[in-house]
Amino acid sequence: MPVFLAKHAGFCMGVRRAVLEAMKAAETEKDIVTIGELVHNPEVIRKLEAVGIYAVSTPSQATGRSAIIRSHGVAPAVYRELEARGLRTIDLTCPFVKRLHDIVAAYSAAGKPVILLGRGDHPEVIGTVGWCGGRVFVAQDAGEAENLPEMDEALAVAQTTFPHEEWENALPVLRRKVKALTVEDTICPATTLRQTEARQMAAKADAMLVVGGRSSANTRKLYETCQRICARTLWVERAADIPPGFADIQSDFIGITAGASTPDWSLKEVVTRMTDKEQMDQKVSREEADKSSFMADVEATLVKIRPGQSVTGTVVQITEDEVCVNIGFKSDGLIKREDLISQDVKLGDEIEVEVVKVNDGEGNVLLSQRNVVTRKVFASIVEKYEKGEFVDGVGKEVVKGGLICNVEGIRAFVPASQLSNRYVEKISEFVGQPMKLKIIEVDEQKHRIVASRKAVIKDEAATRKAEVWVNLHEGDVVKGIVRRLTDFGAFVDIGGVDGLIHVTDLSWAHVKHPSEIVHPDQEVEVKILSLDPERERIQLGLKQLQPKPWDLAPQKYPEGAVVTGKVVRITTFGAFVELEPGIDGLVHISQCALTRINKVEDAVNIGDTVKVKVLSVDPEAKRISLSIRAVLEAERKEAAETENGEEAVAVEAEPVVAQPEEVPAAEEPEAKPAHKARKAKDEPAAEAADQE
Repeated sequence: MPVFLAKHAGFCMGVRRAVLEAMKAAETEKDIVTIGELVHNPEVIRKLEAVGIYAVSTPSQATGRSAIIRSHGVAPAVYRELEARGLRTIDLTCPFVKRLHDIVAAYSAAGKPVILLGRGDHPEVIGTVGWCGGRVFVAQDAGEAENLPEMDEALAVAQTTFPHEEWENALPVLRRKVKALTVEDTICPATTLRQTEARQMAAKADAMLVVGGRSSANTRKLYETCQRICARTLWVERAADIPPGFADIQSDFIGITAGASTPDWSLKEVVTRMTDKEQMDQKVSREEADKSSFMADVEATLVKIRPGQSVTGTVVQITEDEVCVNIGFKSDGLIKREDLISQDVKLGDEIEVEVVKVNDGEGNVLLSQRNVVTRKVFASIVEKYEKGEFVDGVGKEVVKGGLICNVEGIRAFVPASQLSNRYVEKISEFVGQPMKLKIIEVDEQKHRIVASRKAVIKDEAATRKAEVWVNLHEGDVVKGIVRRLTDFGAFVDIGGVDGLIHVTDLSWAHVKHPSEIVHPDQEVEVKILSLDPERERIQLGLKQLQPKPWDLAPQKYPEGAVVTGKVVRITTFGAFVELEPGIDGLVHISQCALTRINKVEDAVNIGDTVKVKVLSVDPEAKRISLSIRAVLEAERKEAAETENGEEAVAVEAEPVVAQPEEVPAAEEPEAKPAHKARKAKDEPAAEAADQE
C-alpha cells in the first residue's frame, strides 16, 4: 500500500505568511484580533487562540485592540473604520489578493462594470467587491454567467482560488455577453498547480485523502475534483477522522493532498498515520509468507497466475451459468456466462481468458474472456490515442462533472467542459447519442480513459477551415452570411471561415455603423480584398461590387443641369451640397446668393435643401462646382419675363385711343438724344454691378 503525498499540498505562500506573521505579533503583543478567521482551518484557529489571537466579525468588536487583516483581504470601508477607531492594523492580505484589488479598483474607477467569478459569500469575494467603483456582477460558474445581462464593456476577473478549469469554461460565455471584454487571469498559480496535481494523482490512485477544514472553499474544490475521478476519496480535517478500515483495502496507490489552508502539522499527522499502516501491512505479509513456505514449494510445480494475467485453457465442463476451464493451476477456473464472448463454446475448446481472482474465497479461480477482448480493444484505443485518431462512442450515463460514454465496450469519461465548444446546460441530452471523440488522457494501469468531443469539433472545424482556405483567392467574388456586427465592420461567414467587411468597405458613401447597410443573417455577395493565412484574416469588400458614384457623375450631373441637394458642410469659402450618398459638390461663396455676402451662413445653413446648377464636373478629381446664384438668376429672369408678358397682354386688350384734336397728325414724338438712350439702357447693368 504505497502512500504518495502531493508536492503542492498544504499551506500556500499567502496563508503561510499570514500565520507566521500573526504568531510573531503574538510574541510582543497581547489582545490581538483578526477580522474574520485568519484561515479556514479549525486546527490553525485553535493554535492561534492558544497564543491569544481571537477572531471577530466586525471592526466594532476590535475596540482597543490590534487588528489583523487576514489573507482574504477586506474592503476599503473596513480599513477606514479601523483607522477611525484608532486601531493598529496588521495587514496580512495575500499578495495575489491585493493584486486582484488593484486591478478591479483601477478598471472600475471610471464606473465601468466588473464581472467577478467566485462564491458570492466567500470573504475574498466580499472584500474584492468593496474595491469596485462601479457595478459588480458575481457568478459562481458558467451557468450563472449565462444569466448576466449583455454589456458593451466589462472586466472579467476571478477569486484567486477559483478552479482554472471552471474559469476557462466561463470565459466563452462572458465573451458572448460582453462586446468588449477585458480579461485578467487573477487565479493564484499555486491554486492551478494544486488542482492539476490533484487530478493527475486521483487518476492513478486507488484511494485519495484530501486534508483540510470543512469551511475551506479551495479544499472543497480539491475534494470535488478528486472525487469525480477517484470514487474512493475521503475528506478529513485530521488523522483521527480517517476510518479504521480505510487503509485495509488492497491498494497499489494511495494519494494524499491538502487545501491551501491546511497546516503542515495536520498534513504530517495524516501521512504518518498512513505510513505506519503501510509498514504494519508489510510486516504481516512477511509473517504470513514464512508460515506458507511449504505450500509455496508445492505450488512451484504448478502454473503461476496473478490477477490480470492472460492464459490459455481448455473447456472441461459447461453448466447453465458457468464454464469450467483447465488452465494448469491447482484449481480450475470458472467463467460466468456474462463474461463469455463466445456463447457457443464446446467441451475441449481452447480459449484465451484473463485471471480475475486467484481465489474467490471458496478456492475457485475466477476467469473472464470478455476482459481479454476488452484489453485488446483498450490497446487499440491507446494506439489511436497515440496517433491522435478519433474513436466512436455513445453517451451512456450522466455522472458528476460529465458524461460516461461507451467506446467499443470501454467506459470513457467526457468532462462537461469537453462535451461542446459551448456551454452545455443539459448533459442528459447526450445520453444515447452517438458521437466522435478524441482521447485526451489514458491510464493504462487502471484502464481509465478521458475523452473529448470538443476536441473533435475543434479539429474538424480546423480541417474544414483549411479546405476553405485552399479554395480562396484574392479578387474572388463569393457569397456569405452576415454573422455579427461591430462598430468597425461586419463579420461574414464565407463557407466555414469568417471574413471582415470594414465599415469603409461597406459603401462608397460615409457609413457611421454597419447596421445602416447590412444586418445579421443577411446573405451578401462580397469580394475578397486580401488574405492572411498565417493570422487567419480575410478582408472583404461590399462596395467594390457596386459602381463608383463618381464614375457615373458626368452622366447623372451634366454641366448646366439643375438638381436638388442638401447642405452637409459649411466652410469659409463655400458650402458643400450632397447630391447623393458619396457625391458632394461645392457652392463657392460667390455663388451662394444674388448679392455679395460676408459669410456663407448669411445665405444657407447645414441641413437646408437647395436647388443648384452644375457648373463643372471633374470625376477624376472628384469635384463638382455648383451654383445657387445661377438658379436664382434664372428664376428672377423667368419671373421678369412672365411679368412683362402679362403687361403686354393688358395693353393689347385695352388700347389707348388718342383724340384727333389733341395730337396733330403732322407732329412726331420728340426723339431722345442718343447719349441719354444709352444711359437709360446701361442703368440696370450698373445697378447690378454695384450690388455685386
